[in-house]
Amino acid sequence: MSLVFGAVADDLTGGLELAAMIRAGGVPCAFVTELPDSVSDPAIVVARRTRVAEPALAVADIGRVGAWLIERGARQLFFKYCATFDSTPHGNIGNCADVLRQLTGSRLAAFCPSFPEAGRRVFQGHLFADDRLISESPKRYDPLTPMTDPDLVRVLQQQTATPVGLIPQQIVRAGLGAMTQHCERLIADGIGFALTDAAVPDDLAALAALTVSWPLMTGNSSIAAYYPALWRERGLVDANDSVTRLPPVRGPGVVLAGSCAEKTMRQLEVFARDRPVLMLDLAAVSDADAAVTAALDWALPRLADGPVAIATSADPDAVAAVQVKLGQRRAATLAEEILSKLAQALRISGVRRFLIAGGETSGAVLDRLAIHSLRAGAYRAPGVSQALSEGATPLAFCLKSGKLGPEDMLLPMLASMEQGEQP
Repeated sequence: MSLVFGAVADDLTGGLELAAMIRAGGVPCAFVTELPDSVSDPAIVVARRTRVAEPALAVADIGRVGAWLIERGARQLFFKYCATFDSTPHGNIGNCADVLRQLTGSRLAAFCPSFPEAGRRVFQGHLFADDRLISESPKRYDPLTPMTDPDLVRVLQQQTATPVGLIPQQIVRAGLGAMTQHCERLIADGIGFALTDAAVPDDLAALAALTVSWPLMTGNSSIAAYYPALWRERGLVDANDSVTRLPPVRGPGVVLAGSCAEKTMRQLEVFARDRPVLMLDLAAVSDADAAVTAALDWALPRLADGPVAIATSADPDAVAAVQVKLGQRRAATLAEEILSKLAQALRISGVRRFLIAGGETSGAVLDRLAIHSLRAGAYRAPGVSQALSEGATPLAFCLKSGKLGPEDMLLPMLASMEQGEQP
């Protein structure tokens, strides 16, 4: 089979979730962070760290991956970003989509960030987090990509010179014919990008049917759950494809949290009811290596009794104070440096199961461990997916978006890695 689906993700947690969605649909899907020599699966997700990169660097990186996928015959490119449309007025969604549109020659590319299962919905172009606009949710306090404008047409238009339109809910609900006609009108009007409304899973299914043959599609991972069945209907993948379950991974387990999302903070609180949590205060760190050594000395004796958590997470006021002291970028890179070096030291000490909270933290950890590909397990729920590294001594990972997952997920997820995927 040829390469049916070539995706590039702007961070690792979302990329892994996308690969897990495809695998849950019964289609083998590779997950890599660096471009491999070849692709044998019908789908591949290349996860990069472009979400908060300098815009010019992000565009170059996404373009490089897109060109590589096209050279290998990818039938469709998919650009994956967060359901909360994490970006700034300078990028990196619209600007990266521009380069992919140029590579594919797409007349129109759709943007579908909605993730109803996680409470992220778009209505009349406005993004909601559960029952409130994204600009009224905790996402407005994000230390790197605060969302203060819920109008995604306006947000996206700030990042691109390509005219942006909307496929509103009434058109989505009217069916495939109505959507197709609406898209032709947008193209005739010179529109190159279209935000899509989606509030319920049926909306995603309808949009998947509309876009399954488009050369370029963009969005959150949720819409991709509907593609495998459509590929089978069209004979694009083997109807008998299946994926093997992940085996158990024994050995100590740890949580490393760099996300400052409210959900991650709550998950750490719940974890602390049963197991120790070390909260690192970045404002008090004068030497990263010394902080790593102290955290390692704290963790190793406790791992004999079960998992532990180490976090640089903090509430909005504490984050603001650290950013004032260190600067926004230095505060983020310090957290990544400490947690990634900790992961390296913990692996040497025998830790085999890692739950990493935060997209940037996940990228930093895998980079430090020199892990460039993972075997993704099947998607289970928002923020709940696991993966295995290759090699003689595999490591188990859950790369968790800071904003997702049940409050009590940390300990059960580590236990699931030890048990392996169940039928």
